Amino acid sequence: MSGYLPTIGVECHIQLKTKTKLFAAVGNDARNAEPNTLVSPICFGMPGALPVLNEATIELAVQAGIALNANIANFSKFDRKHYFYPDLPMGYQITQFDQPIVGEGFVDVPLGDSTIRVGITRAHMEADAGKSTHPSDKPYTLVDLNRAGTPLLEIVSEPDMHSAKEARAFVKELYYLIKYSGASDVDLYHGNMRFDVNVSLSKPGEPLGTRTETKNLNSFRSVERSVEYEIKRQTEVLDSGGKINQETRGWDDDAGITFAQRDKEDAHDYRYFPDPDLPPIVLEPQRIEEIRDKMPLLPPQIRSLLSEAGVDQQKFDTLLDNSSFIDLLLIANEEGVSGKQLTRMVNWLTGEVQKLTADSPDELKLTFAHLSEISDMMDAGELSATAAKDVLVDVSINGGSAKDVAVAKQLIQVSDSSEIEEYVESVLADNPKAVEDIRNGETKAIGFLVGQVMKLSKGQANPGMVNEIINKKIESQSG
Repeated sequence: MSGYLPTIGVECHIQLKTKTKLFAAVGNDARNAEPNTLVSPICFGMPGALPVLNEATIELAVQAGIALNANIANFSKFDRKHYFYPDLPMGYQITQFDQPIVGEGFVDVPLGDSTIRVGITRAHMEADAGKSTHPSDKPYTLVDLNRAGTPLLEIVSEPDMHSAKEARAFVKELYYLIKYSGASDVDLYHGNMRFDVNVSLSKPGEPLGTRTETKNLNSFRSVERSVEYEIKRQTEVLDSGGKINQETRGWDDDAGITFAQRDKEDAHDYRYFPDPDLPPIVLEPQRIEEIRDKMPLLPPQIRSLLSEAGVDQQKFDTLLDNSSFIDLLLIANEEGVSGKQLTRMVNWLTGEVQKLTADSPDELKLTFAHLSEISDMMDAGELSATAAKDVLVDVSINGGSAKDVAVAKQLIQVSDSSEIEEYVESVLADNPKAVEDIRNGETKAIGFLVGQVMKLSKGQANPGMVNEIINKKIESQSG
């Protein structure tokens, strides 16, 4: 890479999880709404329409700030950021410039067997713009103002990352932190969490190079790929004697390339000034602590608890992707489940149950009681591993008692040694050749006999006991 050191910073916009917009009493969920139906005079920038702050946004912003290990400001204010675009009818965006609600913080990012710390510069609240659509075959632009005024929190990182892999790991950890903080539902598909990535190259020990900003990335993979492409592109430009333009770039996911959009503005280009229609936000320290006390467990705490209980760290991403899995395992941890049983539950959740969530993630009826009951039945020798998975899938979809399901499906194993002995004696009598092979040292024949016993018992004999009894019977007959 010609000796250049990449330096990467990320700006992340999250949509705060409120019922209504930041300054208008209209719906905040535009995912399935017809264009321009979630609007008010404030969204259209009508003269005389005054913004009124949605108080719920403050608590959510503070929750996000706490998840980022950040300082929460006792005093913050709103400013006007001026620029002109069809989807911004007011001609300015209401945001926070020099006094944001969330100050400096940090995120400890898991990266394989190690951790990197990425600093957080700030996080500020702002109202989103609308959405412009440019039909390729039409000489006009369509504007939808459903998103105009949606409450956003923009999280700005320090330029502490130096590879595409680190950038991807950071945005993924940011996703988990915000999700579990409760500040946003972080729906990547619908743009409720979006990433702008800044990339520059410089020689080690020299000042940072000119940066580009790739906008509106909505997946971890696109963050990684866009950074890889920008590093490659900028390296080629610099190696050929060219200069990097400070600019905003777009990302073509199909082609796997970034493309120039416009020159990057500096802060003075936006003519910031305090919004005269909105009072400052004053948060008493006691109020901040009340929010902190109500915070749920966050990913670092969850990892620590479950690691101590014996959960494989390689399973954490799959578990964290589904908060209902985490809820079940935290109950298991509270109940003192550990070791073999906890590992078994984790494997079920990341295996059979994970497959079910792809079709109906919100409809599963699985509870901790189900997991515990099925696991106890396995330990008691009542269910084989295969039968346990069958019961698990059934109760996940239909609910009910795991024991009742196992009985109804005739999956309960026979662990009565006298009953199994009868099956074994019958099979040994019918298969003298296999018995003789075993006596001659051909141990593979034991598997055949076990299979015959399982067939005779209609799959209900405990295979471990069957194996043990066959060996004992043959040894006694040999003596």
